[in-house]
Amino acid sequence: MATKATVYKVNLQIADIDRGYYQDHHVTLAQHPSETDSRMMLRLLAFAMNASDTLEFSKGMCVEDEPELWEKSLIGDIDLWIDFGQSDEKWIRKACGRAKQVQLFTYGGRSVPIWWQQNEQHFNRYQNLKVWNIPEGAVKEMGELVSRSMKLQYNISEGQVWLSNDDASVLIEPECLKE
Repeated sequence: MATKATVYKVNLQIADIDRGYYQDHHVTLAQHPSETDSRMMLRLLAFAMNASDTLEFSKGMCVEDEPELWEKSLIGDIDLWIDFGQSDEKWIRKACGRAKQVQLFTYGGRSVPIWWQQNEQHFNRYQNLKVWNIPEGAVKEMGELVSRSMKLQYNISEGQVWLSNDDASVLIEPECLKE
């Protein structure tokens, strides 16, 4: 019997001073059985950094042709495509061809610089691509904040993100590899 996804209820309070965005979001998030807590929290971070009324989680890991997080226009065009990991050039080309803007959130510590060195030249062709690297320590600390029902505050200012709950806080300093 296959293991089912774990469902989380998350209340997000987002104060993004850099974008002038202040909003609360209530999301239901499914964690795929193969997904770690840290990776799930990375998806929430990407949501907070790009939050809007129309940004939503897709079926992502379960559907091959969809990003994990996206924003669509009223006519169904993909305005923002957000994905995670160390994607190859073929996948990035496909995403950049389908969406107005693409963001890739990488993580993985020491393997990221090697992956970036191998792909930077290819990725520089895509004008609508932005690549973020989230430091390994911050990814691990975010994973420690997971509980079935979460109340999280994201305070974003000058490129830094403070993530906190009632018990702890994490400083996240995303590194922009490609603007």
